[in-house]
Amino acid sequence: MSILSPLLPLRSGALIPQIGLGTWPLNDDEAARAVDTAVGLGYRHFDTAENYRNEKGVGEGLRRSGLDRSEAFITTKFNKEWHSFDGVRRAADAALQRLGTDYVDLLLIHWPNPGLNRYVEAFRGMRALQDDGLVRAVGVSNFKPAHLQQLADAGLVPEVNQVQLDPYHPRREVRESHSRLGIVTEAWSPLGKGSGLLSDSRITAMAGKYGKTPAQIVLRWDLQSGLVTIPKSANPERMAENLDVVDFELDAEDMQSLDGMKTEEDIADSDVFGH
Repeated sequence: MSILSPLLPLRSGALIPQIGLGTWPLNDDEAARAVDTAVGLGYRHFDTAENYRNEKGVGEGLRRSGLDRSEAFITTKFNKEWHSFDGVRRAADAALQRLGTDYVDLLLIHWPNPGLNRYVEAFRGMRALQDDGLVRAVGVSNFKPAHLQQLADAGLVPEVNQVQLDPYHPRREVRESHSRLGIVTEAWSPLGKGSGLLSDSRITAMAGKYGKTPAQIVLRWDLQSGLVTIPKSANPERMAENLDVVDFELDAEDMQSLDGMKTEEDIADSDVFGH
């Protein structure tokens, strides 16, 4: 029996499944197999990007699965070369062609690239796409509070900001900004990106306490923290495990422990890095 993720409402009225399937760095063939398998397990949210070079595979996987398009939530992102009002439309048209669909559920600016200083115009272009029905919801990825404020000052507030986030990197300043502006926080690399998070003795102890895996403990923390989370796996057993986090709840003490695990921030600086 498949498990379906809880849903969160976005400002546009779209409902985003809290647990999605990340697809980086899968190639087209791998992504097609993973998405097809994931649909059978209950996944309905699929995250891709121009830069992943697997949008075609994600679309193919959805077609193979037989899932009705209205039941799938597809997120994609575009690169800095399209950071202009008209450029965004060209990026979206190309993405829709690769995906083989006539709309995407969530379109994101992948990195702010503030040196270009064109993400405000790009976001205006995304709003036009939304008005035309090519995009249901619009957001950003890897934006810092200062970048979000520049958008807000222009009267533009993203519905989602997708950032690297896990208990070692809780991104409190970013999340406070999201709370103030009404932005949904989405976590990429939620399981630690090789940081040793899943072997942390505090998390393994919780796994024993609840009869779950360390990954399930972390993903449950995401859900209870009100985050959208997109763990990546091409392994069917791991995919099923990552989705199976809706039947238990972490107690207040364990949530507080996970909230307090912050380590040094060793994440890419989006003021200087971005594609």
